[in-house]
Amino acid sequence: MKKALIIGASGGIGSALCRRLEKQSVAVTGLSRSSVGFDLTKPDTVSTALAALGGPYDLIFVASGALEINGAEPEKTIRALSAKAMMDQFALNAVGPALVLAQAARLLPRDRRAVVAVLSARVGSIGDNRLGGWISYRAAKAAVNQIVHTSAIELARTHKQAVCVSLHPGTVRTEFTRKYAGRHATVEPDEAAQNLLSVIEALAPDDTGGFFDWAGQPVPW
Repeated sequence: MKKALIIGASGGIGSALCRRLEKQSVAVTGLSRSSVGFDLTKPDTVSTALAALGGPYDLIFVASGALEINGAEPEKTIRALSAKAMMDQFALNAVGPALVLAQAARLLPRDRRAVVAVLSARVGSIGDNRLGGWISYRAAKAAVNQIVHTSAIELARTHKQAVCVSLHPGTVRTEFTRKYAGRHATVEPDEAAQNLLSVIEALAPDDTGGFFDWAGQPVPW
């Protein structure tokens, strides 16, 4: 791997990915709202920033996301649903990654293996949902999984060696999860980044369109 593009480079996982890759002498381009004003909820910002990039990148990783947006906590019941909160979740966690994936083909090499990874979450799994709750966040992550799967089908037509996947990082000890980790085992961002990069390294073109956890195990849709 020579070049990588990290979306959400200032977040806990995104910044850890940047550090890990740079230690491996990978040339990293990092985009984030706090550092360069790259806002996944603003399509013009996304298209302008990505159009300015040349590539090709061996890895594009969308590490952006949020569980709470504008103070709206995950719903414990569907009776607590807010249309605004749900739309905010979809804008950041589903539409935003889709805008990046829409330009991925131009930014990836066609003559060698490359990976596009989007940070998802196990709670976005429909098959693994046994507790309910968190309607908006679950739905947005389920949507991004569908977006990734569909994008992988299209990308494979022109980039035969490309891999496009959703990845679940586990429960990572960041500000993002601080209030919600509860009794779940957590890992530091640096360990999560290493886990995710190990999964990415082991992926083959046949894995494209899949949903995998931090250990490389498939997650049910």
